[in-house]
Amino acid sequence: QAICGKEKREKMKCVFLIFFMNLLPQHAGKSLGRDDSYPKMFEDIKNEIAGYTGIAKAIIDLAVHGKAQNRSYERLAVFADTIGPRLSGSKNLDAAIKYMFSALQEDGLENVHLEPVKVPHWERGEEFAMMLEPRNHSIAILGLGSSVATPPEGITAEVIVVASFDELHKRAQEAKGKIVVYNEPFINYGETVRYRSQGAVEAAKVGAVASLIRSIASFSIHSPHTGWQNYQPDVPRIPTACISVEDAEMMSRMSFRGTKMVVHLKMGAKTYPDSPSFNTVAEIAGSKYPEQIVLVSGHLDSWDVGQGAMDDGGGAFISWEALSLIKDLGLRPKRTLRLVLWTAEEQGGIGAEQYYQLHKENISNFDIVMESDEGTFTPSGLGFTGNAKARDIVKEIMTLLQPINVTDVYDNADGTDIDYWMRDGVPG
Repeated sequence: QAICGKEKREKMKCVFLIFFMNLLPQHAGKSLGRDDSYPKMFEDIKNEIAGYTGIAKAIIDLAVHGKAQNRSYERLAVFADTIGPRLSGSKNLDAAIKYMFSALQEDGLENVHLEPVKVPHWERGEEFAMMLEPRNHSIAILGLGSSVATPPEGITAEVIVVASFDELHKRAQEAKGKIVVYNEPFINYGETVRYRSQGAVEAAKVGAVASLIRSIASFSIHSPHTGWQNYQPDVPRIPTACISVEDAEMMSRMSFRGTKMVVHLKMGAKTYPDSPSFNTVAEIAGSKYPEQIVLVSGHLDSWDVGQGAMDDGGGAFISWEALSLIKDLGLRPKRTLRLVLWTAEEQGGIGAEQYYQLHKENISNFDIVMESDEGTFTPSGLGFTGNAKARDIVKEIMTLLQPINVTDVYDNADGTDIDYWMRDGVPG
């Protein structure tokens, strides 16, 4: 979760920025239907977008070369160094929200306010795992979010290693009373993460006493990765944690040889009543259609075992920077540009879901929703979800980013915090 390179970040924030253009003023409220007028209408839109070339260049110059160069990096560094990790329900997250509320006001943004949310409050406590047979070996673990604790004396049990849920169910009789170790191959995050989210439930269904899941990562240096997991109401809750890729592979090799393995697991996790928290909001009000919203966002919470600099400090701070640069240039978008810094994303998008429930009655006013939460690396374009005509418009907008060679438009936007809106047809 190290803070990434400065030049990469300056370019990354430009990707969000150009959307301040807030398109289609003369066509507001009109459907781009497939009729004879559409080609001419789209030609007008293309010409309008091209007319923003100079303003786009001014934004890029300010962000990449001008006085705002490195600003989002420095802001993030101060924030991460000062606040530290920001787990849902923690005092650190409370401090982070207060910090950002003040910072956004000091930045001169408009309508800075907090919207209350009830969020989960889980703490991992002390945790360790030790292989006792065939030898003593300390296993690096990280308890998964919402995991229950072991009994105070811990759990000592034999291990069964499986590579998939299918294998687990085929060997269900063997798994009873054992610790299930998942050594699932990493395919991609979206596909493989189900072992983390569902691993404990599937193990409990066959009578296991605990589950240890190979970290959902393409690469490891003996580093377990935490994350949220979900219990089911009708299934016993068993302790669950992630282990390193190396330890999962080692235990898999031992299993293939027929070696008996015994592990002692101790976890002191606790779940407390839900805590009060907030989504943090700031705006630049639109000059012509202030009721229409262009939303940029990132989440403010993080896990407790890093600083949250990359997940999702970087995404939150480039989203803030998008508004800062527009303000610095004295620009006033036609539509309202709204920044939302979500709370409790890591627990399943809790803040975003509440925001959606509160604001969905005005869904027709949301023109596009954007989120940055895949890492602030060197940008190459935008992932986009929307209809074909909206995609055509986005492709035209992205030509304005030619000076920093960031022009690709990929299939499908992917974001926990904007998914609610995209499911209802809002472009993302």
